[in-house]
Amino acid sequence: MTPALRALRNCLILALCVLLLAGCGSRGSWRKGGITGTKPYTVRGKTYYPLKSAHGFVEEGEASWYGPGFHGKTTANGERYNQYAMTAAHKLLPLGTKVRVTHMSNGRSIIVRINDRGPFVGDRVIDLSRAAATQLSIIGPGTGRVRIQSLGGVPQMRSDGDIDGAYFVQVGAFANKDNADRLTSDLARSGHKSRVHFGSNGMWNVQVGPWPDSFGAQKQLEIFSILYPGAFVVGD
Repeated sequence: MTPALRALRNCLILALCVLLLAGCGSRGSWRKGGITGTKPYTVRGKTYYPLKSAHGFVEEGEASWYGPGFHGKTTANGERYNQYAMTAAHKLLPLGTKVRVTHMSNGRSIIVRINDRGPFVGDRVIDLSRAAATQLSIIGPGTGRVRIQSLGGVPQMRSDGDIDGAYFVQVGAFANKDNADRLTSDLARSGHKSRVHFGSNGMWNVQVGPWPDSFGAQKQLEIFSILYPGAFVVGD
């Protein structure tokens, strides 16, 4: 091989190495995939600390969706993203969590499984698969306001005297347990049984009930939402 050809070969090898390294560096800033389990992870300079439990998790915010550009790519739990499956990405929920997502404008509701991390854009709280977004009628506008509610999970902490049951109406959430206890005392004086439950939201949640089915809890929600506008139904 002549010196000129040898120099050309070395240049090509060097260029190829640069391209490979650039690809590896950019993957860290890619919003999908590469994150496993519930270990903390950093995206765009911000560190996220996934929840250890999804028990009692409820959240409201903007939902978006992701589709063709990510179809077949690796998700956070190691699966291949399938835009036609009922899955979603969330920044904090444990991977594998099943959640009910309700479109607050049209009332449509679906169940999806969290298998990816994201979205890391603006104030969006969940990234739905194309199939899930289609069922909620979010495909056209691109985003929609939703309520996310976990279906199950292991409780992080239960209070003494906790009440077992199927459905409750949550009427308040407090960082200070004394405030939660005061509300349960007020409810008791009004003849309502309630419990103080520390949930995955990191708050002491005051929940009235229980009722054996969601229908009974929903009927009571109509009453409690007058005094507690932010009240909602949770499953035990």
